[in-house]
Amino acid sequence: MIRTLNNCPAPAKLNLFLHVTGRRPDGYHLLQTAFQLLDFGDTLHFALRDDDRIERSSALPGVPQDADLTVRAARLLQAAGSKKLGKPLPGANIALEKRLPMGGGLGGGSSDAATTLMALNHLWSTGFNRVELMALGLQLGADVPFFLFGQNAFAEGVGEVLSPIETPACWYLVIEPGVSIPTAEIFNAKDLTRDTNLVKISNFSKAPNNFGRNDLQAVATRLFPEVFNAIEWLKKFGDARMTGSGSCVFCPVEQEQQASEVLKQVPPHWKAWKAKAIAQHPLTDLLAVQ
Repeated sequence: MIRTLNNCPAPAKLNLFLHVTGRRPDGYHLLQTAFQLLDFGDTLHFALRDDDRIERSSALPGVPQDADLTVRAARLLQAAGSKKLGKPLPGANIALEKRLPMGGGLGGGSSDAATTLMALNHLWSTGFNRVELMALGLQLGADVPFFLFGQNAFAEGVGEVLSPIETPACWYLVIEPGVSIPTAEIFNAKDLTRDTNLVKISNFSKAPNNFGRNDLQAVATRLFPEVFNAIEWLKKFGDARMTGSGSCVFCPVEQEQQASEVLKQVPPHWKAWKAKAIAQHPLTDLLAVQ
């Protein structure tokens, strides 16, 4: 049995648009969105233990181990894998190099959880296929199945009904305005638009980089003026908008050089970076998640 797996990427995502189309009786919101993977994200390292404990071996300020999605994902898979194989599975140490901001709308925690499921599915030889891992991931959060899906996707439902899409080969300039936005605060806002008309994938495919809007953006910019300021500044260079429930904002450009030039001009009180659009999750082929 292989005992370590290092340098496992957990890429960021952007919501190229995000429409809230309704609300279920259980309170979950119905969405339509387009998920775009980026070549920028967190990195995780895994090592099997001689006991059955799941431990995070790196500090993550403000996030207790039991609340960490990586730890929860590992424990969920360990239990499911032990039941499937009819034998106890060893524990694991998980080290996380965090680059993606928490509360940034880039899917960092969800991506970390998905990478954990893929990596430990491989290390433990539990043999779960992609669909089975996505079902496990949905228990952790609505965005986790997308990262296990392994490619850019048009998402519906609460974000778990996924269809593959092709997106432009471009670069993105991403700004972190310096605020962390609690997702629940945005979705619970009374002034959130919850009745946007349904669209088709074909509508999105005609103009993927300036399609629709982010229905959460109006609420987020009202509650967090720094997000509004970042969007207004970035609009000078293209169609700037917020991703997810915020706080990060982005703008597409065709060439890396353009992204580099914009990056040089970002005001110093904001963090910013450039990232390339990618078509597939970098672990899809390596770990043969079917």
